[in-house]
Amino acid sequence: MRVFLFSFLALFLSACDMSAKPVPAVRESGELVVLTRNGPTTYFEDAQGNFAGIEYDLATLFAKELGVNVRFVLAPEFNRILPILQKKQAHLAAAGLSVTAGREKKVRFGPSYQTIQQQVAYNTYALRPDEIKNLVGKRIAVVAGSSYVERLKELKQQYLKLAWEEKSQQESEELLGQVADGTVDCVVADSHVIAVAQIFYPNLDVAFDLGKEEELAWAFPQDGDAELYAKAQAFFARIHQDGTLRRLLDRYYGHLERLEGADVESFLESMKTQLPKYRRLFQQAQEITDIDWRLLAALGYQESHWNPLATSPTGVRGLMMLTAYTADYLGVSNRLNPKENIPAGARYLQYLKDTLPERIKEPDRTWLALAAYNTGQGHLEDARVLAKRMKFDPDSWVDLKKSLPLLSKPKYFKKAKHGYARGAEAVIFTENTRTYYDILVRFAPPHKPAPLQATLVTFPSPSDTDATLSGP
Repeated sequence: MRVFLFSFLALFLSACDMSAKPVPAVRESGELVVLTRNGPTTYFEDAQGNFAGIEYDLATLFAKELGVNVRFVLAPEFNRILPILQKKQAHLAAAGLSVTAGREKKVRFGPSYQTIQQQVAYNTYALRPDEIKNLVGKRIAVVAGSSYVERLKELKQQYLKLAWEEKSQQESEELLGQVADGTVDCVVADSHVIAVAQIFYPNLDVAFDLGKEEELAWAFPQDGDAELYAKAQAFFARIHQDGTLRRLLDRYYGHLERLEGADVESFLESMKTQLPKYRRLFQQAQEITDIDWRLLAALGYQESHWNPLATSPTGVRGLMMLTAYTADYLGVSNRLNPKENIPAGARYLQYLKDTLPERIKEPDRTWLALAAYNTGQGHLEDARVLAKRMKFDPDSWVDLKKSLPLLSKPKYFKKAKHGYARGAEAVIFTENTRTYYDILVRFAPPHKPAPLQATLVTFPSPSDTDATLSGP
């Protein structure tokens, strides 16, 4: 089955075209039109340049089961999702929508696929507001048109002085960042959204739960295609039963952990028990690429904890976590063999360094290459373009650490060529690798082989590396 993926500009234009006619029935057009939104818990472009997200995966699987193509349309704002759907400009909305009494008056919900809890998030540098009355007088922000607004309106009947600001141009992820930096005091958001944000904001925590648990589900027009609705019910019944849904949820939310002191302790222990098995392979990789073996080892630990059998839900495999595409071009026949995987990961890092403009000097050149190893060349280039636009230095890692996280905020990723990116994750990835590298530099001696000519790695020019800052 082919999946039609339009450019982000086209998606926004189609979503904003309120004069568009209702979409024809799926059985007539052979195409499932899905209304969604760009974000880490719905639909986004991953580090390999592929579309991902729980809603993307679910809708793509559903279309495959129907035997039709799928076309995703991005809503320009959260509060436009239901109006667009009510006009039947999409067959369904897969956008992280919780089922509420108010929404059930406007649309028809399908089966639940995830249980979430509304929560109040706060900055741990401030006193924890442990009950609703303590929210009075606080700077509270919520997404306009969200179920959080419904809940706050209910509470206001009891707490008359309770006030909040509704944001139509911002998503919960950005608002949670504002809590972390002190711009606002509290944000109401869903538990899984807060859990994702906590990876990037260590001073973000949950004050208390708000109301009862809610269910996330797809929304359909109330008088929409009855046959399609019935097939959606059967689809969710099947993926509940066969474990597909559980695996997808684990892919996106099963490993939401923050780096702590215990992680460093585990690293030191692994240096004694695991690293000796692969030290020589990392040193041989240095001889091939001229990259310090300790940096390569730090990267390998950050990727897989030096586990040669590591496999991600997206199919990235091996100690250096190589994609099938990268492995193919590097001539790797078995990604789970560290004798092939480690030198290939080193050569790929070398390739990323070589494709950066010559004017970028060390150590920035290495830190930028590490970030690209995690988030992809396209997203790194978006961050460099954004840095230049903000009068930062696009060749400086210190400044890239400021612009990369902005790619998770609608204000910025809507204008970026490659859209949403977990830029803060790339920063954490790179900084963690640097930390592990510093530890290895202190405790492990350098490798000083006889001088060899480093091997030049060439890849077919990817479409996502043609941004404006790629020149010398």
